[in-house]
Amino acid sequence: MNFLAHIYLSGENEDILLGNFIADMVKGRQIDNFHQGIVDGIMLHRKIDTFTDTHPIVDQSKNRLRNKYRLYSGVVVDMFYDHFLARYWSDFSRYSLTRFVKEAYHILLKNYFLLPVRAKNMLPYMVSSNWLVGYASLDTLEQLFEAMARRTPFKSGMENAVEDLKLDYDVFENEFRTFFPELVAYVEMQGISHKHHHNGR
Repeated sequence: MNFLAHIYLSGENEDILLGNFIADMVKGRQIDNFHQGIVDGIMLHRKIDTFTDTHPIVDQSKNRLRNKYRLYSGVVVDMFYDHFLARYWSDFSRYSLTRFVKEAYHILLKNYFLLPVRAKNMLPYMVSSNWLVGYASLDTLEQLFEAMARRTPFKSGMENAVEDLKLDYDVFENEFRTFFPELVAYVEMQGISHKHHHNGR
C-alpha cells in the first residue's frame, strides 16, 4: 500500500503513524535509532506490506500490469489503491479526507527532527503539493507517476500508468473494494483500532 493507506491504517497512535510513514526509508540497524512506539509502527508497515504482497486479489491487479511494468507493477497497484481510498474516502472514514490529512501532516511536521533524511526531503513537497488529497484526482496521480518515472534508474513506463487505470478502472476498483476491508481487519487483529475512522459502511 502507499502513503495514504499506511497513514489510515495507523489508527489513532502518533508513534505508529510515524513508524508506518518512514518504514521504507529505515534500513538495517537504523531501526535502533527509534524508540519502541515508532519501531512498532515500522514493524506494522512491514506486516501490511507482506499481507498485501501475498494477497491473491492484489496479485490479480498486479498480473494485469506485470508484462508492461514488471518490477514496478506492485508500486503502480499501490498508487491505484491509494487513488480509490482517496476518491471513496467517505466509505472508510467519518472524517473528511482534508481534515484527516491535515492532522497527519501536523503529526509528521511536529516530529520532523525524528525523520530519516529521505523523509525530511520529501515531506515539504508532499505537504505543499498536498499529495495525499491529490491521489483522488487522476491528473495529480498522473503527475506523481511522471515524477516517479523520472526517478527510476531505467525506463519504467510509469508515466503511462493512469491510461492503464482508465482502461480497467472498474476492475481495479472492485479488486480494491474486496481487498481493503480484509487489510483493515488484518491490521485490527494486530491491535490497531480504527474506531474513530471507520464508519462501518
